[in-house]
Amino acid sequence: MPEPSTLIIDACQYCNWSEEILGQLRAGGVDAIHVTVCYHEDFRETVENLIDWNRYFETYASLIMPGRTAADIDAAKASGRTAVFFGLQNCSAIEDDIGLVEILHTLGVRFMQITYNNQSLLGSGCYEPVDAGISRMGKEVIAEMNRVGLVIDLSHSGERTCLESIDISARPVSITHANPSSWHKVARNKSDEVLKALAARGGMLGFSLYPLHLAGGSACTLQSFTAMVAETATKIGVDHIGFGSDLCQGQPDSVVEWMRNGRWTKGGANIGLGKAVFPPQPSWFRDNRDYPLIRDGLAGRGFTTAEVDKIMGRNWYRFFAESFGPTGKH
Repeated sequence: MPEPSTLIIDACQYCNWSEEILGQLRAGGVDAIHVTVCYHEDFRETVENLIDWNRYFETYASLIMPGRTAADIDAAKASGRTAVFFGLQNCSAIEDDIGLVEILHTLGVRFMQITYNNQSLLGSGCYEPVDAGISRMGKEVIAEMNRVGLVIDLSHSGERTCLESIDISARPVSITHANPSSWHKVARNKSDEVLKALAARGGMLGFSLYPLHLAGGSACTLQSFTAMVAETATKIGVDHIGFGSDLCQGQPDSVVEWMRNGRWTKGGANIGLGKAVFPPQPSWFRDNRDYPLIRDGLAGRGFTTAEVDKIMGRNWYRFFAESFGPTGKH
């Protein structure tokens, strides 16, 4: 188990939540998670997902609590629980109404992706053949997200959309779950140009542990992964990296169809990812109980104790503390 002074924060999970999985969060010493409450849902459907989470908070009150500010992580840790922060993997929940940005923030949402793979009203996803960058509405929504403290997430956005978002945003932005494309070249991973721009403006990258984002897939070794972490730290600085595992533990394969296809196609989302099934996790990160193995792997790679603490959670804690409040009050 991690020492009491350390923090572990995972900036993206979409598990099929149960008492068993929430218990594993505690067994792994995970102090805070950012959970997905929207893929393709509209506003009302997203609110229904928040209602489900209110039931989880009531039913599993000894394991989890709502997260709204970084201070809630401290409260969760002190009480032996995990703070849960909400995020949207698409902008579909704001529909075509910029006023819903503040409403969703009021309801506890703290991250919103500009796109999820496809073209959205705000920008272009990473699988679009032409990346048109940020739209007129996108510029307005980014400004509103900056104002209220809703963090911009570019995990599924295209190259131009990422670079323009970073440039347009008055506050640091995030890529909560992706890896460098220089390590594993897939559409979802990010170029060095994007990662350097992200860090230069104070942003954060969460390393993904989803096999399709890993060199070698499910067979990726911890040694390869930590070497990638070390190389990224050299390129953009150790203060701008953490984890966003993209763990989808316990989800049925039908969820992969939902993530890829939503309602925009009858099943034609041919994006070169093969059969719509969840690939096995690598042996060194099967679930949240394995975070101590990653900590040990980072230490073995040569990171100092202070650097390991930053990567495991301190960097995200700082980012949360600076990002979730309205402009001028964060």
